[in-house]
Amino acid sequence: MSEQQQYDLVVIGGGPGGYVCAIKAAQLGLKVACVEKRGSLGGTCLNVGCIPSKALLQSSEKFEETQGELANHGIKISKAELDLKTMLGRKDEVVKSLTQGVEGLFKKNKVTYIAGTGKITGQGEVTVDGKDKLAAKHIVIATGSTHADLPGVEIDEKKIVSSTGALSLSKVPKHMVVIGGGYIGLEMGAVWHRLGAEVTVVEYLDRLLPGMDGELGKNFKRFLDKQGFNFKLGTKVTGAKTTKSGVTLTVEPAKGGDSEEIQADVVLVAIGRKPFTDGLGAEDMGIEMDKRGVIQVDDHFRTNVPGVYAIGDVIPGPMLAHKAEEEGVALAEQLAGHAGHVNYETCPGIVYTWPEIAYVGRSEDELKERGIEYKVGKFYNAANSRARANGFTEGFIKVLADAKTDRVLGVHAMGPEAGNLIHEAVMAMEFQATSEDMARAFHGHPTLNEAVKEAAMAVTGKPIHS
Repeated sequence: MSEQQQYDLVVIGGGPGGYVCAIKAAQLGLKVACVEKRGSLGGTCLNVGCIPSKALLQSSEKFEETQGELANHGIKISKAELDLKTMLGRKDEVVKSLTQGVEGLFKKNKVTYIAGTGKITGQGEVTVDGKDKLAAKHIVIATGSTHADLPGVEIDEKKIVSSTGALSLSKVPKHMVVIGGGYIGLEMGAVWHRLGAEVTVVEYLDRLLPGMDGELGKNFKRFLDKQGFNFKLGTKVTGAKTTKSGVTLTVEPAKGGDSEEIQADVVLVAIGRKPFTDGLGAEDMGIEMDKRGVIQVDDHFRTNVPGVYAIGDVIPGPMLAHKAEEEGVALAEQLAGHAGHVNYETCPGIVYTWPEIAYVGRSEDELKERGIEYKVGKFYNAANSRARANGFTEGFIKVLADAKTDRVLGVHAMGPEAGNLIHEAVMAMEFQATSEDMARAFHGHPTLNEAVKEAAMAVTGKPIHS
């Protein structure tokens, strides 16, 4: 085997976890190669996930503003027209620039980028496209995830689409049905609703955003109701039939009852994601996985096969790009002989709808279930001066702190720029701050962040402005 084919580290997968791990390892002195079969780096996130969806959310929000919201600011627009082709083109350009940017980072940091399908074919060996062999002291599996399928609903990416297909519809559907009330379905539903589609969300559970704080989900649904979303909660989909005009869905109550049909132009299946390990050689190598295909690792991301590691969506934990990135950095540090650690307690979650939803740490539901005594501080954005000046006053900030120590256990936000505001709480929790620490810290005026300060004040006393 030639010198050029021998590496300290071979990463299979060029998504947020894989490419970050590769770059960090190279920065720490390792000889690194990254194998990616997509043809462009960035994984699902940059190519058909986080980035294109946020580009469309931004564009659709601007379009919606022209339909009436700007008039409240004294800006009158007689008629705004949708140019969907240009909007989708802008989305594609954003994706292209970022994926090319990752290639540039590989060159800058001397990471070898190998386009092709990588498979683990032996101890310390990765074969690309069935022919080129790479030798590696360490192999990292970072192949990410793909959409989960729903029995009886076959995705064709035309009328029945996954989140990938929902990013590139050729026209605005009259009626879109979203199967799944999680963040992916709600974000894509929001895009097409803003552009003129009627949207119906079908969710098996009796609430939106499963796993998040119950109060967030309840209030969020109320805002979406006002926006004109339709909901069928506690409902399961039992079948789908495509026709010339669209799709006929058959649904029934999750707890049992009479079935009914729903007619739609487009159906988006967004019931979650599953690890992508097909063709990886994991089973041949005896790599331990659970029944869902999730690769089992220890606290140092090691699989049961020596020299093979895994990070990101293929291992337990939330399937989030920033979680994969942190794991990639920590693992690279460990492989280079340094200390590397991920504090999962401070991993935030964000839903980029309107209003935005963001959280970090424990929810009230979790604290009650664990029997942890806590105090609550809450502040509504309607009392925040910057929110009022901006004209966006929906939502609130909620701080949860230990009843005895006052240490912040969780923060939950709904409203304008919640996804940015939550990082103040992430940093506070990373340094084990108390609610009093947050309340006593300077917050510039007028800013939306003042709502965080006031919510923290409310934990042990009273906020000033409500």
